[in-house]
Amino acid sequence: MKKEDIVLSEGWDKVFPKNENVNHKKVSFVNHFGITLAADQYEPKKHEGRLAAIAVCGPYSAVKEQVSGRYAQEMAARGFLTIAFDPSYYGESGGLPRYMNSIDQSVEDFQAAVDYLSTLDNVDPDKIGVIGICGWGGFALQTASLDTRIKATLTSTMYDMSRVTSYGYNDVNDEDARYEARIAYSNQRTSDYKNGSYTLLGGNPEEAPEGAPQFLIDYINFYKKRGYHKRSLGSNGGFSASSSSSLMNTHMLTYSQEIRSAVLMIHGEKAHSCYFSKDAYKKMTENGKYNDNKKLYIIPDAVHCDLYDNLDVIPFDKIENFFKTYLK
Repeated sequence: MKKEDIVLSEGWDKVFPKNENVNHKKVSFVNHFGITLAADQYEPKKHEGRLAAIAVCGPYSAVKEQVSGRYAQEMAARGFLTIAFDPSYYGESGGLPRYMNSIDQSVEDFQAAVDYLSTLDNVDPDKIGVIGICGWGGFALQTASLDTRIKATLTSTMYDMSRVTSYGYNDVNDEDARYEARIAYSNQRTSDYKNGSYTLLGGNPEEAPEGAPQFLIDYINFYKKRGYHKRSLGSNGGFSASSSSSLMNTHMLTYSQEIRSAVLMIHGEKAHSCYFSKDAYKKMTENGKYNDNKKLYIIPDAVHCDLYDNLDVIPFDKIENFFKTYLK
């Protein structure tokens, strides 16, 4: 295994304040596709023996300096060794071309994070969990369906990215709509190859257009304002326009009912995305044999982005209790 030469930023460049009770350092590790991933590692300043560890990623177009780092630092303050990593192809992680995504790649990135944690001298390899936020909540479940080293999985304000890409919000897209999307995707590939470069979808707009849904307004307020980061796709140019093939052509969560390890799914009651968690939980448990350690927690009145950075809403006490119960 060989690491790429990647450049890691120096100093504290997060969109949240540093917790002085937590040690922080930049680390990197390589996945099975040969891509080097960049991560922030957090651990409590005072601890004894080997620690339980958690790998954190998300939201879908965010970087580790935004939401995942906030979760990782908070869980480190509560006694865990954590890493918040950038996915392949964006942030400080390696991989070419830039700004791509696929389900298989995302699962591999989570597994590579588990590889890294499993080999640290101060981590108990039998006490590893993952946290996936927004689109990475779906990828976290997908990974837990495969990797038995993961003993506990938390999803926060989860999206099923394959479902929303193929069917649209609330499953309004029919076969004809999907066919039109496939035409646009196919033509985009031709155009990109002809031009020798990859067109970006564009991130969130600077201001919400008239009549915009509330969730778009919430995204803009986070990505463009209080949570802006120069490396974030959601804050800037977005993903490559031709990167959606895996999401369009693959259904996720096929084996979620076979997850034997613990799962806690949290979501806001008033989030536009809440149906993703409700439906994923139903699928996981309706025909599952391993339901005693599966929980869905709906937070009254909360919306999608509340679980990004609203510390009055994110139930960290419940999250801490969940991981201390199942990573012991």
